[in-house]
Amino acid sequence: MSALPPPAALAGLSAEPSRVEEPPFRVPRDRADLHVFLQAALTLEHLTIPPYLTAMYTLRPGTNRTAFYAIRAVVLEEMLHMTLVANLLNAVGGTPLVAHSRFVTGYPALLPYSRDKVPVALRHFGTAALDTFLYIERPEYVAEPPGHPSVAGDTGWTSIGQFYNTIRTGLVRLAEELGEAELFRGDPRRQVGPEDFYNSGGEVFPVTGLASALTALRVITEQGEGVSRTIYNTDDQLFGEAREPAHYFRFDEIRRRRRYGPHDTPASGPTGPALDVSWEDAYPIDPEAKVAHYPPSSAVRRAAERFNATYARLLWVLEEAFTRDPAVMQAAVPTMLRLRDLSVQLSRNPHPDPARRARGLYASATYEITAELLGEARRSLPGNVPGSTALPGGPKW
Repeated sequence: MSALPPPAALAGLSAEPSRVEEPPFRVPRDRADLHVFLQAALTLEHLTIPPYLTAMYTLRPGTNRTAFYAIRAVVLEEMLHMTLVANLLNAVGGTPLVAHSRFVTGYPALLPYSRDKVPVALRHFGTAALDTFLYIERPEYVAEPPGHPSVAGDTGWTSIGQFYNTIRTGLVRLAEELGEAELFRGDPRRQVGPEDFYNSGGEVFPVTGLASALTALRVITEQGEGVSRTIYNTDDQLFGEAREPAHYFRFDEIRRRRRYGPHDTPASGPTGPALDVSWEDAYPIDPEAKVAHYPPSSAVRRAAERFNATYARLLWVLEEAFTRDPAVMQAAVPTMLRLRDLSVQLSRNPHPDPARRARGLYASATYEITAELLGEARRSLPGNVPGSTALPGGPKW
């Protein structure tokens, strides 16, 4: 499999991509470094979720069901990855920060510490979106990493797996230098466990020492890009679940409109049954949509503002779960269901701006989460965040 170039479709964006200022990229040298890189990992895992949700919720009803469920499965695993990173950051004495405006810097966005500076936009389901997803999830051997085969150079990483290998190297080194007990001195009451989380495609587990920390990093990396140059993750080995293609290869199936067969490899590409994928059956949206593009007092404007306010509330629910009470995590599910409904409502409405409507565009959620919105969301939370009212069997979004 040859190296994957940056998606050509990304070149058409006009807005300057958002990116949080970062210290130099290197193997973490001390506890403070490790906290910085794990917070960056938390940001990275989260930044992938809105683009995936946007593609899901712009699908026309009753179409592209295989693609919908494949993307949904990846979203659930990205939420698992966020939670595992938060557990790891808590375990080494850090504090996961989610409910602040630098955590959601706006889209298009740049992934933390990425060498290639490729902007990730919110796009409707289509080839441009899938090309972006493939670029995000590409394995190390597709990205052609510079220098060391697993640890990124000082210009940044070229695959997410490479980024996590850099963290892994620092983690092992610090455990040797400080001692495992000293490194993993975080409050165990902050650990999110399987009883607090809807598990799908893996299972949340507490991080209590080096072994569980390395397992968490393995889950994140192998669910994303596969293991040992195969197309598969290791959920069968780690969780006793059915073996599934990793994220990159699930997206590759959709992009090529063909499934991988049981003996296919990354080099062979998919040779299994054809997939019914219709690029036309999606509501086209503006990848740089802003609330300001919607007329004041319009129904679309109100829905977009409600979406952003609800998303700000979701971030506070997650921060409360990661830093105070893991049981609060259950309240994320009904909040996600409300976000689903608002996103679908928006994408069913032709864009109210005449010029954009003339291009056949529809409205969409913008994920503009400001400090003001976060403050309002925090004040709206009760003393105890209510538990989940999810439907039996888990979330339906």
